[in-house]
Amino acid sequence: MTQSTPFRPFETLLDEAAALRILREATAGAEDGELFLERRRSEMLVFDDGRVKTASYNAGEGFGLRAVKGEVAGYAHSTEISEAALTRAAETARLAVGDGGGILADAPQGTNRKLYTDTDPMAGAEFSVKLDTLKEIDAFARGLDSRVVQVSASMAASHQEVEILRPEGTRVADIRPMVRLNVSVIVEENGRREGGSAGGGGRIGLTGLMERAHWEEITREALRIAVVNLAAVPAPAGVMDVALGPGWPGILLHEAVGHGLEGDFSRKKTSAFAGLMGQQVAAKGVTVLDDGTIPGRRGSITVDDEGTPSGKTVLIEDGVLVGYMQDRQNARLMDVAPTGNGRRESFSHAPMVRMTNTYMLGGEAKPDEIVAEVKDGIYAVGFGGGQVDITNGKFVFSCTEAYRVENGKVGAPVKGATLIGDGATAMKQIRAIGNDMALDPGMGNCGKNGQWVPVGVGQPTLLIGGLTVGGSAA
Repeated sequence: MTQSTPFRPFETLLDEAAALRILREATAGAEDGELFLERRRSEMLVFDDGRVKTASYNAGEGFGLRAVKGEVAGYAHSTEISEAALTRAAETARLAVGDGGGILADAPQGTNRKLYTDTDPMAGAEFSVKLDTLKEIDAFARGLDSRVVQVSASMAASHQEVEILRPEGTRVADIRPMVRLNVSVIVEENGRREGGSAGGGGRIGLTGLMERAHWEEITREALRIAVVNLAAVPAPAGVMDVALGPGWPGILLHEAVGHGLEGDFSRKKTSAFAGLMGQQVAAKGVTVLDDGTIPGRRGSITVDDEGTPSGKTVLIEDGVLVGYMQDRQNARLMDVAPTGNGRRESFSHAPMVRMTNTYMLGGEAKPDEIVAEVKDGIYAVGFGGGQVDITNGKFVFSCTEAYRVENGKVGAPVKGATLIGDGATAMKQIRAIGNDMALDPGMGNCGKNGQWVPVGVGQPTLLIGGLTVGGSAA
């Protein structure tokens, strides 16, 4: 795919002065608002079981116009970027302002920081080269082990370009690449089939992901997990100690704790952490951050979708709740500063408080010593799907790779293990924090109120006492 001309809506589609006039009319008497313009192009290739299953390319553009007063926001969007469409949208968004009377909030501070390349990741290789890479992955996986019966390799890339115009005349632009390469393997032995998958990516180019050394490594990892699961025995059930591996298991932290620390849930008192600022909400030594400023990471953003530069926000420090994530509207209602967490899925969605890269800092314990402390429990290093109730923090997560641990010794892999608990209690029951903090490989997506955005997670090896493990072992 060749690189297209840059997205410059105020040069090719709209007169900036006219757009600013319409936006100001829509937000007169409002407290905030913006015009968000976006062009996004994406492609997906899936080579499954020896054949091309998906080869898609999508392109779209449009705008969203918002006017905010108090807790109310008027939002209208269109795929047609024109003065006429903008005028119609302004009339709709304006309804939220009513009789006005609001004072426009100060504009976000600017930034010259660049956290990722603005090169179109889809322009790095021709279609045929990408397809050949996926075919090579398929052949390589099958050649590694005669038990491999199915391979699925996928490659995805997107290029998002945004322009944000604010009522005081500020313009903010960002160009956001995203790539991902994944491999899934199914193995069969004695009539039993098991699978494993690995991969990741981030706001980088495709070139590195397509290097043979990289895809060989993730293919071997997918096969390793599948073979481990071939030997898995039914998981035990009961209340027991659980050791969590570093990196991707931070998804439990993201879901069970992170959502509860999004400021809108706290302000509305629908979070288990509402009203607990300054109180001990986790074990001593637990420090949790949300950080959108890590270069190249999947959850990183130079600026959020309101134009606020991303931040590094400490949420829990040494077990004490010290902060929430905020967008502009919620920050104003809570009389605090925005943290750069106003995000939206696309121009057709209004922004809301969302996580970026949420992780726990490492401690001083050695990982092997942490696992050795488990007398009767499991060691979970991979997670699949999960469910969380934000109001009370209760969660259920399924493990994709876990092991039985007895008397400090890691034993057989287990299948069908689920972890059950609530975030507030689990955070207080952390008994050991490893010195091996790691971020996930770049595979997270987060859903909230019907919107999906890319995120990152991370944590060190942890020991949590007294979690409920759901299993099928007698």
